[in-house]
Amino acid sequence: MPEGDTIFRAARTLDRALAGKIVTRFETVLPKLARVDDQTPLRGRKVERVTSSGKHLIIEFSGELFLRTHLRMNGSWHLYRTGERWRKRRDDMRLVIATEDFEAVGFNIPVAEFDGVGAGFSRPDRLKPVHTLGPDLLAEQFDADETLRRLRERETAEIGEVLLNQHVVAGIGNIYKSEVLFECEVSPFKKVSELDEETLRRIMKKGRAMLQRSTRERPRWSVYQRGGQPCRKCGTAMCPKCQK
Repeated sequence: MPEGDTIFRAARTLDRALAGKIVTRFETVLPKLARVDDQTPLRGRKVERVTSSGKHLIIEFSGELFLRTHLRMNGSWHLYRTGERWRKRRDDMRLVIATEDFEAVGFNIPVAEFDGVGAGFSRPDRLKPVHTLGPDLLAEQFDADETLRRLRERETAEIGEVLLNQHVVAGIGNIYKSEVLFECEVSPFKKVSELDEETLRRIMKKGRAMLQRSTRERPRWSVYQRGGQPCRKCGTAMCPKCQK
């Protein structure tokens, strides 16, 4: 499943191509989206911005209409120049947002829904389920205190499990859970109650730094899918020495 950094990069790419442009064509095979488009057509609306929140990608259109997508395991967004040949089968297409210059194509996207005033809702600032997410590690202003509070609410759970809970902190999946805890020398099986505040804050800080770095450069994994291989720190088997 794509993690927060992947969604952040996808949103940034789509925003650079689409923001400020007028929708010339909207196409979808998803009935829920088609119904909204029939009632309040997307064609002629302006793409205001494309953002990410944790693992959710949100496209905002003029008229206070929002499209939220979640890629789950197999979904992806592609961006093409108008007329450019798609790199995936048309049967895999779920929706297309076209402007004069570009086509944003969502392939195999399992979760896509409109929200906001333009879709008949009154609270465009409270997109569901985005507003129930924990603080986003890639947000410009990350609320570490609120994240710490949410972590402490789950003191009997293992830290590896809690970091995957998007209602505690948004953006971390299996890869970064493994990498962050390795870098912080914390076992994923430790209970939250066994970790002091300094350690929890170090985990949050490291997670934020790793996700931010991966939006700029290709990451290199230290532990993810490296079971049985030598530890990159000490050279012994993964990883009783470096991750007690």
